[in-house]
Amino acid sequence: MIVCFSVKGGSGTTVVSAALGVMLAGRSDSGARIVDLAGDLPAAMGMGEPKGPGVSDWLMSQDDAGILEDLLVPANNSLSLIPLGSKELDDLARYESLAKALTNMSVPVVVDAGSGACRSPFVDYADVSYLVIRPCYLALRHAAALKQPPTGIILIFEEGRALNKADVEAVVGAPVIAEIPYESAIARSVDAGLLAGRLPTTLGQRLAVAV
Repeated sequence: MIVCFSVKGGSGTTVVSAALGVMLAGRSDSGARIVDLAGDLPAAMGMGEPKGPGVSDWLMSQDDAGILEDLLVPANNSLSLIPLGSKELDDLARYESLAKALTNMSVPVVVDAGSGACRSPFVDYADVSYLVIRPCYLALRHAAALKQPPTGIILIFEEGRALNKADVEAVVGAPVIAEIPYESAIARSVDAGLLAGRLPTTLGQRLAVAV
């Protein structure tokens, strides 16, 4: 299980999660799953908004892990999404039970854990966890307080920033494994709903080391 999270909204976690899901699905004969705990994956992948129950409904229920398969909606021919669903999540939700269930799935799984506190159990159970972050002072202030360092960092860099890769690694205490430029081609692909079909070249190339 790969878990992507951020410490500040707007960092690019959903785009990175979607891209990793597409790449894993293309490499696996059995496809892949992607789990949306932030709520934006359907829009980012050009899907219609799912109308049925989702992972939040499961988290706030007493259903067993087998029900998770019933929540899947196709994102493309080899990638399926478990959408966020309709329930408001709180500290009593069964995050650890979900994390355990996802590690037992027979296909690769990517979790978009967003910037909420729910990320902790998923980072605990993940094979790999990635902090998606920009070289931003405000974001690094939050990252410095992380109790669970990620396996690696995916850095979304922008021209003109005073902070650099070494600064981010020093604060977070983990290596930058991929640097992705903030470029218009990636933004256009997201705006056009094309991520599930064909990844922008730069995004695919830079994230190849992450899967």
